[in-house]
Amino acid sequence: MEEYTLIHKINIVVHVISGSLALILAIIAMAVRKGGKTHNRSGQIFLLLVTFVIATGLIGVFVFKVNTFLLVITLLSGYEAFSGYRILKLKSNTPKLLDILVALLTMASGIYFLYYFESIGMYWSPVIIYSTIGTLFLLITYDFLRYVIPAKRYRRMWLYEHIYKMIAAFTALLSAFVGTVLPQYHPYSQFLPSIFGTMLAIAFIVYFYRKNNSARNEAPQKNS
Repeated sequence: MEEYTLIHKINIVVHVISGSLALILAIIAMAVRKGGKTHNRSGQIFLLLVTFVIATGLIGVFVFKVNTFLLVITLLSGYEAFSGYRILKLKSNTPKLLDILVALLTMASGIYFLYYFESIGMYWSPVIIYSTIGTLFLLITYDFLRYVIPAKRYRRMWLYEHIYKMIAAFTALLSAFVGTVLPQYHPYSQFLPSIFGTMLAIAFIVYFYRKNNSARNEAPQKNS
């Protein structure tokens, strides 16, 4: 880091510390009772830290001209965290201007990355690069398609979408962290955290689906 300016070094330090603390807060949020005070507070701090990660990541790309693939990882984790938070807040699929604008801006940034891809360099494996940008585009495509889902049906879906997106945001940060810290194990240190995160999200979704389904089945019996 000797060749970096002081401001660049500070930006890197803030980025790394924010990302590391965000991972810890995400683990706490997943480990405690969902909907409780600790879960909610941990989630709020996680979102704040992700904001710092996004800001410092974008500064690194556009001001200090670091490897531009950082832009994709930053966009993916940031968009997942933003969308996951909005789902929890709104609990509906009614179109909102803010959500549409953020989705369009994120997709445009992803297209910018692809357009300049050849001049960016291949710091990360091509498989990781294409799968990451593909995941981002698929996620945004779903977010537009969900507006056609009947509102009554979506009221039973929003929780699972929130779970997936928040864990996916954690997974994107984890992949970036492990892939950066353990470059000698590429591409495994890049995609194994994603596999772990996907399995974790599926496990949480299945658990809460069964729990909610059981609660709905018990409700008529109590009323009879």
